[in-house]
Amino acid sequence: MNAMTTPMNKLTRQDLMPLERYASERPAFRAQAIAHKKNRHVALSPNISLIFEDRLTVQYQVQEMLRIERIFEADAIQEELDAYNPLIPDGGNLKATLLFEYPDPVMRAERLGQLAGIEHRVYAEVDGFEKSFAFADEDLDRSTEEKTSAVHFMRFEFSDEAIAALRNGSSLKFGIEDPRLPLQVDVVDAGKQALLSDFTR
Repeated sequence: MNAMTTPMNKLTRQDLMPLERYASERPAFRAQAIAHKKNRHVALSPNISLIFEDRLTVQYQVQEMLRIERIFEADAIQEELDAYNPLIPDGGNLKATLLFEYPDPVMRAERLGQLAGIEHRVYAEVDGFEKSFAFADEDLDRSTEEKTSAVHFMRFEFSDEAIAALRNGSSLKFGIEDPRLPLQVDVVDAGKQALLSDFTR
């Protein structure tokens, strides 16, 4: 791919609202983004969630960042796009933010200290296929040998055969394969349909 070419599903500056326009349209756009995210949320446990990103969720994040930081210069806007565009799925994968959410800071520190490296044991599984373990934090390491981070960015890859099986009704599960935190959940109904829309090949 030519360095000057932008993949069709990635955001460009032309896709973003200027700050003044976003200020007036933010309430409606925010409501749209929140409703859209509802079916893209997979709770692995009461405290651990996967939020599956797509073009709309990323656009919302970028618009919010530009608003909060009062960013309006072209180069600075492009830096935000370069940082967030990798979160948009590429047609044969799913991309997600993994969140460890413990409201109590003492408990959060304790749990994160018990789960170093756990992000590399998160998987997707299509019925009849092997588990696909996530590629975690490809942009930078967010954990140490002593603890995991509260936030991770994940990429789940799927074969064409697995995607076809999902479209034909095979089940989709996400989980963690680790004796410290063995978890697995099925994605059903509207949630599964939302994720299926990310596959474009």
